[in-house]
Amino acid sequence: MKPVLVHALATLALLAAAPAAPAAPATDPYQPREYVQFQHADWTKNATIYQINTRQFTPEGTFKAAAGQLPRLKELGVDILWLMPIHPIGEIKRKGSLGSPYAVRDFRAVNPELGTMADLRAFVERAHALGQRVIIDWVGNHTSWDNVLMTQHPEWYARGADGKPQPTPWFNWDDIIDLDYGKPELRRYMTDAMKFWVREAGIDGYRVDAAGLVPQDFWDHASRELRAIKPVFMLAEWESRDMHRDAFDASYAWTWWDALHDIARGRSDATRLHAYYAWNAKFYPRQAYRMLYTTNHDKNAWDGTEFEAFGPAVDAAIVFSFVSEGIPLVYNGQEAGNTKRLAFFERDPIAWKASPYTALYKKLIALKKQNTALWNGEYGARMVQVPNNAPAQVLSFVRANDKDKVFVALNLSDKPVKASFDKTLHHGSYRDFATGAKVEVGGSLDVEMAPWSYRVLVK
Repeated sequence: MKPVLVHALATLALLAAAPAAPAAPATDPYQPREYVQFQHADWTKNATIYQINTRQFTPEGTFKAAAGQLPRLKELGVDILWLMPIHPIGEIKRKGSLGSPYAVRDFRAVNPELGTMADLRAFVERAHALGQRVIIDWVGNHTSWDNVLMTQHPEWYARGADGKPQPTPWFNWDDIIDLDYGKPELRRYMTDAMKFWVREAGIDGYRVDAAGLVPQDFWDHASRELRAIKPVFMLAEWESRDMHRDAFDASYAWTWWDALHDIARGRSDATRLHAYYAWNAKFYPRQAYRMLYTTNHDKNAWDGTEFEAFGPAVDAAIVFSFVSEGIPLVYNGQEAGNTKRLAFFERDPIAWKASPYTALYKKLIALKKQNTALWNGEYGARMVQVPNNAPAQVLSFVRANDKDKVFVALNLSDKPVKASFDKTLHHGSYRDFATGAKVEVGGSLDVEMAPWSYRVLVK
């Protein structure tokens, strides 16, 4: 035996006899972890979402009729088209004559009231040809009482104390029953069903209903499988930081809407928003898109239109939703100044008409696309507070990067104010968003602001 080999064997013997060294941790806890583990699709960077309530969007209430409106939406400038649930609706315990689209009877079928699978594919293909993307609503938490799974897999449903299927606890959602995500087979089925629509209909992602009522790890795994097919956009109907780690591009900014609503109703003042923006800056990851809106299908149907919610503050609220950090939503009909609460369980088509809101939305969407400081998530610039002399009335901030800059002042009160601003962050040469006039901003700037007015200066 060679000396080198003897030495090697002796060394191995000593190592075997020595106590084992503690295993190194899989990751260094002192190294920061990249929060988002996926890349946002490139087409989301400066996108605006447009929600289509297909039942009410056109007099026909079909995909085919909605496809005819896509050139108009292209002209408006919206990028991501969100279709409310496309699936057949349950008949057992149905609400109203048509039922809730969120009481799904079959996750792999198309509601015949809306059209056929071919009609849906044609809608998606037409949108893609215009450079738009399409997401559909996904209702993963529950089904209708007569969903096909009740016959095929009754063991996949959550049970109450009486051993029977039950609606979501504490809510009055008596037309649906909850699924049990403790069942691995259900998780596989739902993931495969979501992949089916991406592959077979060509959709580009999902808006997930009641996302927080389904275990987060399900969304983490399902989203990875979806992104293995193509880049998708995932929007959670929930407000949660950790949903952005692996699964969702965007989530709802419920507390933003609540704060602004309280201000418009006179229950609070502009400082009510400070907590939202403090949390947004420190608690949420930079990559998170937080969806801002003045209305949506829930708000419109149950709480009233944006005009009911915000009264004379509505224009300022709309503008704010586009110039703040966040991804903006337009609910169908807003661009026509719709003042009707759309019936939720019946046919109630939007009354389309000429409106100055068409021009306002078109102008805001164009501004968001053109000005990189206003882009979504990490692609845009942070909001930095500009102190002013009337903080209870005026919210003022700058968003700026190396290329673009926006200075915003909002009078969130029912009283006029002469606003002056401290520090120099906002100084510069601008164009007024509303008038197009050139504006020089320096230390002597005082702005006369009417109640519920806004001033947006663009550089």
